[in-house]
Amino acid sequence: MKTVFRKAATIALAVTMVATVTSAHSAPQKPVLHGKHWVAITGKPLGASAGARIFYQGGNAVDSACAMLAATSTMWDVLSWGGETQALIYNPNTKEVIGINALGAAPTGATPEFFHEQGMAYPPEYGPLAAVTPGTPGGLLVMLAEYGSLSLKDVLAPAIEMAEGYPIEESAAGSIEYYKDWILKWPHSTAVFLPNEGEGPEGPRTGEVFRQPNLKRTLEKLVAAEQAALARGLDRKAAIYAAYDRFYRGDIAAELVASTQAAGGLITMEDLDKWQVHIETPVKTSYRGIDVYKLTTWVQGPVMLQALNILENFDIAAMGYNSTRYIHTVYQAMNLAFADRDFYYGDPYYPPEEPIRGLLSKEYARERASQIDPESNNPLVGPGDPYEYQPGSNPFRHYLENLQSANITEPGALPDDDAFFKGTTSIQTADEEGWIVSVTPSGAWIPAFVAGNTGIGLSQRMQSFVLDPAENPYNVLEPGKRPRATLTPGMAFKDGLPYLSFAVQGGDAQDQNLIQFFLNMVEFGMNVQEAAEADNFLSFQLHDSFGEHKKEPGRLAVNESVSDVIRNQLTQMGYDVEVGVYGNRERTSGPINAIFFDQENGTFQGGSSNHGDDYGIAW
Repeated sequence: MKTVFRKAATIALAVTMVATVTSAHSAPQKPVLHGKHWVAITGKPLGASAGARIFYQGGNAVDSACAMLAATSTMWDVLSWGGETQALIYNPNTKEVIGINALGAAPTGATPEFFHEQGMAYPPEYGPLAAVTPGTPGGLLVMLAEYGSLSLKDVLAPAIEMAEGYPIEESAAGSIEYYKDWILKWPHSTAVFLPNEGEGPEGPRTGEVFRQPNLKRTLEKLVAAEQAALARGLDRKAAIYAAYDRFYRGDIAAELVASTQAAGGLITMEDLDKWQVHIETPVKTSYRGIDVYKLTTWVQGPVMLQALNILENFDIAAMGYNSTRYIHTVYQAMNLAFADRDFYYGDPYYPPEEPIRGLLSKEYARERASQIDPESNNPLVGPGDPYEYQPGSNPFRHYLENLQSANITEPGALPDDDAFFKGTTSIQTADEEGWIVSVTPSGAWIPAFVAGNTGIGLSQRMQSFVLDPAENPYNVLEPGKRPRATLTPGMAFKDGLPYLSFAVQGGDAQDQNLIQFFLNMVEFGMNVQEAAEADNFLSFQLHDSFGEHKKEPGRLAVNESVSDVIRNQLTQMGYDVEVGVYGNRERTSGPINAIFFDQENGTFQGGSSNHGDDYGIAW
């Protein structure tokens, strides 16, 4: 029987038992980025420079995004070339938002039985057995071929220059040193990352010119395939797909497969040949008249849409930014949505079919909203039954009763916060023709297994599968299947016109940060830079998508700007409140990058968070 919804006003009144103390957001450290012709934002200044360079050559926003993707992958900006790419693209000619699914798939032989025989509860975090097929090269090439305007030679030129040698930044150099023991397990990784053998720190020092000759040759092979195809009379698109074939079916593929299998990995030539990029229709919802688009259940994107549907039943603005009531209500809404993610999300191209219609229905959201206790945290919140709001019946109802205690971390045994925020950068571009691109590429982060002489580091995304169907019957490991990933670009439209393009790095924290960023603008009137820098809070009451998939009910990380009064009230409501994460009292929001479309003036406003090296350029 469906739960009868109690009016949001009644719930809001009940919460007045808690004092309505609020936190004020601080003035931003960085200015709003203004542009009339184009804007390019990504995780590193050099990456943004690559995107700007493409715009100056006459490229569109897709060309620029591809150049930034190539550059940041070459920089190991918490991702590299063997990882995965997921994007939203707005095509101004068709007025449509397009989804790009370039997430790698599990290889031949990757089964629950295989990993159980290795004594593993989940696939490993690192190494060749953690690898799915590379997705980023295919994603870049398909985006460029279908929606770009320049040649692959033009778009890869900045990345090829960087592979020849660029001054490495502190974050990458630090990661290499931190993960050195893992890197030493694999000879080709050692050759890439530890060039200073016997000279003190074996990895590159900050500012040292970091050279990747094998990767440079691989990228040059892709350009050579394109140029040879053009010389044969093929058109621009067909020539770019010739480069695609060389990577996934030619000599690059052969070296990647041979070296991976020699190290115990499972990827085959057939796996690379059969894998493909999907161009698809994203999912969306409407929040107070604003249409919000996300990729579907092969990532966690619908979590944001579900949470917004729930929160639409409350007067969020009246609660006040980062008040006790606000933090509690948003935390509870996110937990409800993440509980559904942890059970119902998976690869939509493999059965069983995910109940996305029910998950995104407003009626289901009203039922979930009615389950929020206005006075305390519910540590046992679990998935609902969206099948009551769409045709069909729930084939896995029998699993729901046993989910409450699964993988709950014992007190004092905290999950690895580094894993919780693992990987990823974000890319935002837009141009005066109307093209908009939002990308959240990831995977193959340091310490990556480098596949032989390709210079390509492989993804570690296999760990995001589950092996037990009782945990999530939609995301059980199977050869050819994509793991449910955390990557989640976003776009929003108001009155049919572009309003926001936004994304963030940070694993399971991504949609938590993006929900709050969106509310900061829509409910609290912040500008795009203020919203990108604003102090967020984080829930750990969800299954970590990495490592051992732990969860911690009630664990709540807040920024040091949240007052002692609010922290004490939250503690009384059943939260285990901590200040900051990573031991950093200031870090509670990931590096959010976003573009606000100023329709009144016909210009762009860029926001780039102050929490990392993220950087934007506009003109």
